[in-house]
Amino acid sequence: MSARDEVLARIADAHRLAPPPDLPYDALTRDYRRADAGPQDGSAELVEVLVDRLLDYKALVRRTTADGLAGTVAEALRERGVRSLAVPEGVEAGWLAAATDAGLEVVADPGPDGPLGVDALDRVDGVLTGCALAVAATGTLVLDGTAGQGRRVVTLVPDYHLCVVRADQVVADVPQAVDRLEPTRPTTMISGPSATSDIELNRVEGVHGPRTLEVVVVEGPALPPDA
Repeated sequence: MSARDEVLARIADAHRLAPPPDLPYDALTRDYRRADAGPQDGSAELVEVLVDRLLDYKALVRRTTADGLAGTVAEALRERGVRSLAVPEGVEAGWLAAATDAGLEVVADPGPDGPLGVDALDRVDGVLTGCALAVAATGTLVLDGTAGQGRRVVTLVPDYHLCVVRADQVVADVPQAVDRLEPTRPTTMISGPSATSDIELNRVEGVHGPRTLEVVVVEGPALPPDA
């Protein structure tokens, strides 16, 4: 059998096995794999996989504890040369305590004048957010616009995105992520810094999002909000 024949045969088999077009949506079977039999969500093993995938995608990664988070964030911003930072509503004030003490300008979104426009976002040196969860197998950060994550544009315009991920937010794979997400929310999935390639496979970064993605993974017991 040629490759063409094999592909056509698989398509034919899929059509034969497909449910009838008039089958009600509620009657569709859900017997596909929805959970991973491996390490549990938030485990040290999954964190190691996530870090490995993030580094493979050319993201920067720092690891810390809840007690050391503010200092780690301040260190990352200082090494990056960030002087002004966009911060969406809901980001815990404690994350930035050490950085603001060192003179960081926090540009709130929305601020007293409302949501930041594209020009304002283009002027800041970076953005800090949390995430809804992270997928270890694919090295993917998932943002859904809830508190501490902001609007999609806030994480697309600045050239530097610093994202805080708690260990208990790390799931094994995409089916588990989908189960934990609210499907009606505006979901953004980020796998490494923005990058694309032209027809000659020359990699170009920062075309449709941040040129630099840095992730702070917080391991160990979590601190209460604003601690």
